[in-house]
Amino acid sequence: MKKRKASSSSSRRAEIQHLYQSYTSGQTTLPASALLRFLHKEQMELSADEEMAENLIDKYEIEETARESRSMTFEGFLRYMESKDCCVFNQAHTSVYHDMDQPLTSYFISSSHNTYLTGDQLVGKSHLDAYVCALRKGCRCLEIDCWDGPDMEPVVYHGYTLTTKILFKDVITTVEQHAFEVSAYPVILSLENHCSEEQQEVMAQYLISILGEKLLRTPLDHPNTGALPSPNKKVVVAKALSDLVIYTRSVKFISFSHAKDSQNYYENTSMAEKKARKLAKASGADFVWHNQTFLSRIYPAGSRTSSSNYNPQEFWNIGSQLVALNFQSLGLPMDLNDGRFQDNGGCGYILKPAVLMSSQRSFDPSCGKCSLRCTHLLLKVISGSNLPIPRSGKPLDPFVRVETHGIASDSCRKNTHTVKNNSLSPHWEADMNFRISVPELCLIRFCVRDQTGLLSSEFVGQYTLPFTSMKKGETQKLQ
Repeated sequence: MKKRKASSSSSRRAEIQHLYQSYTSGQTTLPASALLRFLHKEQMELSADEEMAENLIDKYEIEETARESRSMTFEGFLRYMESKDCCVFNQAHTSVYHDMDQPLTSYFISSSHNTYLTGDQLVGKSHLDAYVCALRKGCRCLEIDCWDGPDMEPVVYHGYTLTTKILFKDVITTVEQHAFEVSAYPVILSLENHCSEEQQEVMAQYLISILGEKLLRTPLDHPNTGALPSPNKKVVVAKALSDLVIYTRSVKFISFSHAKDSQNYYENTSMAEKKARKLAKASGADFVWHNQTFLSRIYPAGSRTSSSNYNPQEFWNIGSQLVALNFQSLGLPMDLNDGRFQDNGGCGYILKPAVLMSSQRSFDPSCGKCSLRCTHLLLKVISGSNLPIPRSGKPLDPFVRVETHGIASDSCRKNTHTVKNNSLSPHWEADMNFRISVPELCLIRFCVRDQTGLLSSEFVGQYTLPFTSMKKGETQKLQ
């Protein structure tokens, strides 16, 4: 077989060409046996066998003669390297694999604040599409702010502001249509109720008539006596209107000791970020214990009029289940939220790690380095390909920032060097080493930035995933 000229794609990915040639041992194609060696050594696919190597050839090699000889051309190898089979995110985690039979308190639950808004909370637009977008991202806790409307029709908007209004019945219809499109697990409706008694009755009737059997109206028969049901009970749960509240009645938080003595398991607390942050700093271990028993919802401060978000990691660290964010606002907080909840099949429920659920020992995320055995994360940022060029048309000066987000002592960031004038195929070959004491809580964020000045840079793109969902191996790629 004649050796081919390298295509433009292969010449741009010289590092992959070099890797390919190092395993061909001078042959024109990569035999299945050599591909298997690559899978073992580079990709750390220790369970791979000859059959798996041949299946990859069948999947990614399109040249018939190579397929017949059970080998792979460089083009087939490049196709494989740029596929989901080489994604740094463990593809086994794209399906639900967590234990889904624990009480609701045992899960992080993807949660939205002011879900109806598409912009800021002063003059922004309320729209049904905002609910559709949140549900399609796997959100399982939606907020609905309800106010009296004309003609006995309750409306949803941000009260005492110029945000536009939508009908409550249309919101519930939208929820009914889209609630279980991407996730089969329960949706919690957080109703902030400002309606008169008459219009509350209208709301209740809409919930019953529109949601029908999807609405939880009576306690479920489940074995966890004195605990909330598991997410496997797939229903919509309303958080207001007394006759329909079964498991998530909201109560005012007074103190952890008061909750321990007086709070019922089906009652939850909702508090603004500043109060939650103060409690987490002063009594982290107590907050962790509280969230082993009760649901807690954290929401952005009222002063965030532009609908900006806080960093959700600080409240996942204390085990809060409903860490509510403005889904319409892009940036680091939503990047972390998207990264956290792409795990477990994107179903919107992530089983909390044992460190947050153990009754045997207390855990305080703010205590500095925890007395746990450290995990070492060794990374090599090799190269990039086809980065987006800004509107100016000028090539980027890109670098990669790798961030770890976890408990305070595990939060760190490191940068590669900057490559000048190269959007097409920047090459960094940068080694990084991180020490992580609580890997189960840690997220890894890869952020490409354009160096625009000595101390300034602009966002180009990012990818975030849980540390526990990272595949081992030398040559995994970001999606």
